[in-house]
Amino acid sequence: MKALEHIVWDWNGTLLDDRWLTIAVMNRVLARRNMDELTEDRYLQLFTFPVIDYYRRLGFDFEKTSFSELGTEFINEYNTRAFEPQLHDGIIDLMDELNKIGVSHSILSASSQKILNTLATHHNIDHYFKAVLGQDNHYAYGKIETGKMLINKLGIAPKNILFVGDTEHDLDVANAIGTHCALLSWGHTSTERLDKKEVNVFNAIADLKSWINSCFILPAD
Repeated sequence: MKALEHIVWDWNGTLLDDRWLTIAVMNRVLARRNMDELTEDRYLQLFTFPVIDYYRRLGFDFEKTSFSELGTEFINEYNTRAFEPQLHDGIIDLMDELNKIGVSHSILSASSQKILNTLATHHNIDHYFKAVLGQDNHYAYGKIETGKMLINKLGIAPKNILFVGDTEHDLDVANAIGTHCALLSWGHTSTERLDKKEVNVFNAIADLKSWINSCFILPAD
């Protein structure tokens, strides 16, 4: 059994139910260029980090329009609707239960720091976190380096930390910073892709909660 002191949560797709908005906004970007519409199934197969590779998979020609311009177009439109997505049901209840027995929390996101701070405050959850770390840009290159900064900031042994995310990149981050990892199937990556990885994948909050209770020594135990 492993002692659990802290959980690092990914934001988009993990805490925030924004897959639908991500697809809707990208379809507007694609439509302006007469490109094929993005279905949910196709999105779940194509999305990846760094996000520039996802744009390549979609078929964008960076000689016609730079990734910087496309990324800015996408994020500006996303941000005009950023308050529409809600948090996934049950996540905050689980976080609250764990917080009360001494398991602390933080957010590590590929989103820009500014919008991350704004949304954490908007959803009235910023008080749960020891740290809320995003990026200094909106291009979502990845978050391994920010993850290493977070571990140093927390001062908690990685073996006592669980990283919870929804993408293959989240597993890469957990491996790079030395934490345990759990992935959730309702975010930005298909269950099929996640199941190919050597990691626990959960389809419901109740299952994640049961796994945490059975696999970790919690502070109240």
